This record gives sequence, structure tokens and C-alpha cells, in this order.
Amino acid sequence: MTALFNFQSLLLVILLLICTSTYLHHVFPGPMDRNKDGVLGVFWKGARIGERLSPYVSVACVIMAASIFIGT
Repeated sequence: MTALFNFQSLLLVILLLICTSTYLHHVFPGPMDRNKDGVLGVFWKGARIGERLSPYVSVACVIMAASIFIGT
């Protein structure tokens, strides 16, 4: 089953995209700010979400980690 058809896996992929985009924007802000539109704009938007909603994203990561740990 792919991540697109399993809701928990889809949420995990979205959280990883947000966290990775936020980290990369912190390290390399120039290239990300130039690509606000198009396909690479998804990473810029993920970085915005990660920067502005960081407490909620971190709580979601902890909940996701706990659910994966308990599920196995």
C-alpha cells in the first residue's frame, strides 16, 4: 500500500516535507525564496508552514512518532 492510500502514511509524508523544507530554508534561504511559484513552490510553502506553525508541527511529529511506536 502506498503512502497516498494510507492516511497515516500520507500525514507522515506531509510532516516530513514540512520539517525538511523548514530546515533547508534555514540553511539555504536564497534558492528557496527565488522559487516561490511552480513545483518548487511546494517546498517554499512547506517552509512557511513550518516556520509559522512550528509548535503545532512539533506536537504533530511527537504524536505521529508515538502512534508509530505504539502501533508496532
